[in-house]
Amino acid sequence: MSGFLPGLTIFFDLILLAVFCLILLINYRWRLKLRKERDILLQEKEAALGFVHNVGEVFADSETVDMDHLLSRVLHYAVRTCKASSGAIYLTDTKKSILTARSVSGIFPPLFETPSAILKDQNNASEKLEQLIKNTAIQLGDGLIGEAAVLGNSILVEDAEMDSRVPQINDTFLKIRSLIIVPMRFGNHTIGVMALVNRTAGDHLSLPDLNLAQALAAQASVPIHYAGMQEALEEKRQLDHDMQIAQQIQSSLLPQELPKFPGIQLAAFNHPALDIGGDYYDCINIDDKHIGLAIADVSGKGIGGALMMAVCRSVLRVNAPNVIDPSSMLCSLNKTLSSNLAEDMFITMLYMVINLETHQFSYARAGHEAPILIRNGEAKAEQYESAGIAIGLVDDETFAAVIETRNISLHDGDVVVTYTDGITEAMNSAGEEWGTKPLALAVEKMADASATDLLNAIRQDVLNFTGNNRQSDDMTMLALKIS
Repeated sequence: MSGFLPGLTIFFDLILLAVFCLILLINYRWRLKLRKERDILLQEKEAALGFVHNVGEVFADSETVDMDHLLSRVLHYAVRTCKASSGAIYLTDTKKSILTARSVSGIFPPLFETPSAILKDQNNASEKLEQLIKNTAIQLGDGLIGEAAVLGNSILVEDAEMDSRVPQINDTFLKIRSLIIVPMRFGNHTIGVMALVNRTAGDHLSLPDLNLAQALAAQASVPIHYAGMQEALEEKRQLDHDMQIAQQIQSSLLPQELPKFPGIQLAAFNHPALDIGGDYYDCINIDDKHIGLAIADVSGKGIGGALMMAVCRSVLRVNAPNVIDPSSMLCSLNKTLSSNLAEDMFITMLYMVINLETHQFSYARAGHEAPILIRNGEAKAEQYESAGIAIGLVDDETFAAVIETRNISLHDGDVVVTYTDGITEAMNSAGEEWGTKPLALAVEKMADASATDLLNAIRQDVLNFTGNNRQSDDMTMLALKIS
């Protein structure tokens, strides 16, 4: 009994020693874990601070920021910090619902199905691969890139060869072993996606790398967002500048001053709905006794309509001399312009010829609004309809069969007023159109005035009707008065 107790004491001492050693071991491992987590946090902090400094240099002492340069720096820093072999930054185009690669670092394998013929071409392979990636848009929601953009969630694929979502290419340099995809968000919007592929050391990208990439993406989102706004603003400035030049060019295509003829007054005005438009009017010398008057409306506003208006003007001026029949002139225009018009584009035109000596007035309508005529001393204005169809809608034979020329003898005091549909379809804030009847009443009220005063009065009536409501269509008028 006396020998048993000392042995039991030693046994318990050994147990206590083992427990103590185990506690020390657990504590040591816990401290190692904390130290490792601390090192990771410090690494992320240093990386974030270094990134802010790195990106800040792009903005320093610069009034404008080159988006491509900024993205290149962001991606280069992310690839280096996460020790990835390659990467790419995709930016979101919400209008088109696509993502496009704006920056690529290293030999970045495409994350979409790629024709093998492109990959087998060894001539400038890396450059061609980069261009392929940059030129291939990814639809929002498609593939891992599109999914990350739509859901706003990061994706870590530690073993890409076992993940069916990752396209694999039978090429050592393009083999994807691991993958990180991180959305870049500003507020509630995903402005882009950053993708990193493989680690340079050969091991797989892991959760710490994902956390670091997320921290960098969060820091990058703010400068990229504001650089994008600046880029859009610069594009708008350039577009505004180009539009101003286009407006000046288009204005120069319209008559700067209408010619004066004995016994005939001419007046006109043109107000595009945008900076430039598709309405057109002109006065052309046909021969010593005749002048041609044209007013036209190209379907659509803006640049497309303006370009076609310029083409129409050129063709008309080339073909008009010595042609006194309006129908023949419009048939010639249809034959020349139809092949140059897009499927959804057409031109309405009222073409008129007046004899400067006899004041015989001839006109033909290619689907355009009919002229309004008020005779001297009569109280009512009348609109003179005639058959015709817009230029570019039918073949030459059908067009020629429909179009007709009408002849009217004008006398002293008679007034002819022509217009585009932007006048009669001008809307007020209640969505009501001005209409043809108020236009006729305005012509009747100002029939005794000069052609210029008559058009000025009509223009003011239209503006009074529309008020502050935005102009929705080009407005053009051309008036003729025998005096």
